[in-house]
Amino acid sequence: MKRSLPSTKAIDGFGGLAQATRLTAIRQLLSAHPDSLTAGEIARRCRVPHNTMSTHLRILMRAGLIEVERDGRTMNYRANVKAFEELIGFLTRDCCRGRPDLCGFESVPGSTESDETESSINSMTPAFNVLFLCTHNSARSIMAEALLERFGNGRFRAYSAGTEPARAPLPEVINRLAVLGHDTSRLRCKPWSEFKGPNAPRMDFVLALCDVACGPIRQELGSQLVMAAWPLPDPAQFSGSASERTTLLNELYAMIRRRVEAFAGLPLPSLDRSALKVRLDEIGDTMRLAP
Repeated sequence: MKRSLPSTKAIDGFGGLAQATRLTAIRQLLSAHPDSLTAGEIARRCRVPHNTMSTHLRILMRAGLIEVERDGRTMNYRANVKAFEELIGFLTRDCCRGRPDLCGFESVPGSTESDETESSINSMTPAFNVLFLCTHNSARSIMAEALLERFGNGRFRAYSAGTEPARAPLPEVINRLAVLGHDTSRLRCKPWSEFKGPNAPRMDFVLALCDVACGPIRQELGSQLVMAAWPLPDPAQFSGSASERTTLLNELYAMIRRRVEAFAGLPLPSLDRSALKVRLDEIGDTMRLAP
C-alpha cells in the first residue's frame, strides 16, 4: 500500500531547507550520519554564531528534518533520514504518470509501508568519503585515489591530498595509471586544507600513506572520522633504469591495490569505530611486506 506524505508536511520540509545556513547544516548532519553533532560543532562548521545556529536548528526540528538527544547538558543533533526518504518519495511518486521507474527512479524511497527493505536502505546509504594523504600528493595517494574510484563499487568517493603538495603528480605515475586503464583527468596535487571548509566534503576516513603528522588534520577535519596509517615506499626515491623504475611502480601499484580491495571489502555498516580502526591498521600492517 502506497503512503502519501501530506502536502503541508512536504512544504514544511522543503521550507526548512530553503535557506543557505540550514542547507549547510543539513548537509553536515547527513555526512555525519548515523552519528550526531553538537550544536556548537554544527555552528563551527557553518561558521555562524551559536545563538543563530540554535534558531536554525529549531526550524529544522519543527520541519521534522533533524532529531535531538540530550546528553547531560549537551544537545546532540542527528539527521532524520526517514524524513528525507519521504520528501524524495513526495517528489517522485507521481513521475511519468505514476511510473517513476521510467525516469530512472527504480524505487521510490518512502513509498511503501516497509521502510526497512534492503532496497530502501541501500538507496539511501551515502557513499563513504575517503581521503588518501601523503606529503607531496604526487604518487602514492594519487594511485590510491584512482584505485578506490575503480574498485570501490560505488560505495566510496575517493580523494587525495598532501601536507606539502607538489605542483603536479609525477609524470611516470600518471602515465602508468593511464596504461593500466585509469581515468587520470581529475588527478591533481592539492593541500589537505581544501577539505576543511564548511562546504567541503566531510571525510569518513583518512588513510596516511607516509609518515605525516595527523593530529592537526584530525582536529580540523573532525573527530568523527577514522584515521589509519598504511606506510608505503616513496616512488620519488626509486632508482635504476627506466624499466627497473617501471617494475617498482608496478609493485607499488599492486601493494596499494591489495590494501584498497581489502578496505572496500570490509563490512563497514556492521563495524563500530574502534573495530574499523583495528581492521584498517591490520590492512596497513599485515600487507606491508607483501610482494
